[in-house]
Amino acid sequence: MAMSSGGAEGEPMMDINTTPLIDVMLVLLIMFIITIPVQTHAVKLDLPQNNSATPPPIDPVKNEVEIDSRNTIMWNGTPVDLTVLRQYLDQSQTLNPIPELHLRPAADARYEVVDNVLAVTKHANVTKMGFVGNEAYANF
Repeated sequence: MAMSSGGAEGEPMMDINTTPLIDVMLVLLIMFIITIPVQTHAVKLDLPQNNSATPPPIDPVKNEVEIDSRNTIMWNGTPVDLTVLRQYLDQSQTLNPIPELHLRPAADARYEVVDNVLAVTKHANVTKMGFVGNEAYANF
């Protein structure tokens, strides 16, 4: 009993076995997926590390930078531009103890404006900084 491939008896098979080719292609696809670097769009910001051994002293002076829905940057309720913001940040970093900086961006503020404010705080070497109002984004 011979197995028939649909052709006449004694003729060579003309079909290509594609299973090994598919296996090689899948392995190559997986290798390419693993080796492609992940694209991240982030601002590198060195936030202070949580040190549970010594709690930070409570500072009564807290400055707030707010970015509203019209993309206006406000320092403690007063509208400022990036140059004035940098001057205020430089002055606040010379105080002893250094006051905390609270950043409160609106949900519909442009990312570019928030990114520029974060870049200014990074260049001003702000060490005590926190994001305020993140609970508003819990439903997004």
